Amino acid sequence: MNRFRLFLVSSITISFVIGAAAFRSGSPAPSTSAGSAAGSLYPSTPMLEPRSGHTATLLPDGKVLIAGGMRRNQDFYKSAELYDPATGKFQPTGEMNERRVGHAAVLLRSGKVLIAGGWIGRGTTDSAELYDPVTGKFTAIWKMTTRRARASATLLGNGNVLIAGGADHDGPDGAISSAEIFSANTLRFQPTGSLHRARLGQTATLLNDGRVLLAGGGGGGLIARAELYDPKTGTFSETGSLNTPRHKHTAGLLPDGRVLIAGGSDERDWNGNLNSAEIYDPRSGRFSVAASLNDSRFKLPEEAVQLPSGKLLVAGGSKEAEIFDPGNGKFVVVAGQMNDRWHFMTETKLRDGSVLLAGGYPNGDQATTQTWIYRP
Repeated sequence: MNRFRLFLVSSITISFVIGAAAFRSGSPAPSTSAGSAAGSLYPSTPMLEPRSGHTATLLPDGKVLIAGGMRRNQDFYKSAELYDPATGKFQPTGEMNERRVGHAAVLLRSGKVLIAGGWIGRGTTDSAELYDPVTGKFTAIWKMTTRRARASATLLGNGNVLIAGGADHDGPDGAISSAEIFSANTLRFQPTGSLHRARLGQTATLLNDGRVLLAGGGGGGLIARAELYDPKTGTFSETGSLNTPRHKHTAGLLPDGRVLIAGGSDERDWNGNLNSAEIYDPRSGRFSVAASLNDSRFKLPEEAVQLPSGKLLVAGGSKEAEIFDPGNGKFVVVAGQMNDRWHFMTETKLRDGSVLLAGGYPNGDQATTQTWIYRP
């Protein structure tokens, strides 16, 4: 079994476990109503290439950079394309220097996009590059301090980027605990404090106080205990534990500073999809059980999109999209459906408050060109 199948695609032959069996006892009941109050999902213009495991980054001019990903297992892309909300169409842009999937992409304050790490074939890479939307070109820069794929990448308050964890090689012990900082001034990477536990498939959420919450993930077993990175000290400290250990889930910052953790899977991966959710309170350092999703789902975008209303959009891994309302603490199904359970798709909030959902792959390894627009 190759690296990408092990860490990103997993076993594609195992069927989903959905429905009542996926609900955990003791969780509040989900909301099952759908309607225009939760917004609607519409099919949109297809991408130029079928992609999953790609990245999607909103640029300063309102366009979206779609970079890399795969057509199918071991068929990776150098290519990139731009989505223009004004025309609703995609157009090609410059190519990356590496074919990569499971990489990180972060918009810097300069307006350029940092692309780092990922799988480049049958191995991970420490290479990095910058995309310049003015020229439409990618330029190779200094390498990271170590090879890593599916690492978390977070833009910090000072404009630098925290890159943590991920996998540096094949096998259950491939997860790593190291972390590094990309300096926006020098364009170089330097080590910072290490995670207390090696992990990949975690989420990383920037809190209102400037710290970063890293939750979930695993390496040779899932990890319940979460960690906080403090950019002032450059160190990680342990905080509360998830009620349900999970990986390949999503996380989103709520307007009051708390963090929603939703979906993902347990150790059974494809056969252990979760509909459970929980909320982290940075004041107490604890996770509390939240209302359940209406459908079990995993291999989600790492960041749930916060809408102008303060509600969170959760999409991917299901035909349905859902909205979490922090006002009543419930999930509501969005009107309209996708035609399959697309995994490792991307979701990008556009300037007008709508959200572009793009690509992914179903219960098989053939990616799609399809996209959808969510409108609140």
